[in-house]
Amino acid sequence: MELLPDEAKGLPPPDILNRNSAWFGLVGWFSAMLHNGLNRRPALRSGVHRQLLLVSIGWFLGYHITKYENYTYARLDRDMREYIRLHPDEFQQKDKRTYAEVLEKFYLKLGREVLSAVKGNL
Repeated sequence: MELLPDEAKGLPPPDILNRNSAWFGLVGWFSAMLHNGLNRRPALRSGVHRQLLLVSIGWFLGYHITKYENYTYARLDRDMREYIRLHPDEFQQKDKRTYAEVLEKFYLKLGREVLSAVKGNL
């Protein structure tokens, strides 16, 4: 069973540096640090090969999760556009209005002393 169908191969590939790859790479690195700490080894200096392995596995998983995410959003966009194309009466353009038509008239309410000072200066 494939993760992505053949129609997903038409999508452009995601960037190598994306948020999912970076996040899963960091999770892999932190899991190696946690494993070192739980086994009472120096966290940064021991098992560097294991740290690199878990970072690269996390990066790989994040890249493919991003590919799946892009396919899912592209499929949803395609389905939504198709629905709009088949039901144009539900998505009619509304008349454009100005802000003056949308917003209510604004009246500033001032206190008596402010009103008397304003009227005295007029």
